[in-house]
Amino acid sequence: MNHLPVECPRCAFEKIFRLATSPVPGVCDVLQCGRCLYTWRTGEPARRTRRDAYPDSFKLTVADIENAIEVPTVPPLLK
Repeated sequence: MNHLPVECPRCAFEKIFRLATSPVPGVCDVLQCGRCLYTWRTGEPARRTRRDAYPDSFKLTVADIENAIEVPTVPPLLK
C-alpha cells in the first residue's frame, strides 16, 4: 500500500498521514487527515474512503471545523 489518497473524504484536506500498515502485506493501511483527524482503513467501502462517495451530511468545511464546539474531555475511570 504505497500510495495515499489525494484528499480527506470528510473535509477535502490534502495532507493525509499513514498511521499504520497491516502486518499482513497488502491488506490495508490506517490513514488520518491532518486537519479534521478523520481516520479510516484503505480496505473500507468507497463511502468511507472517497470524497465523491462520502455522505454529504457528514462532510465538513473549514468553517465547520473552525466553529466546532469544544470536544468534551473523557471523564476519569471509575475505581
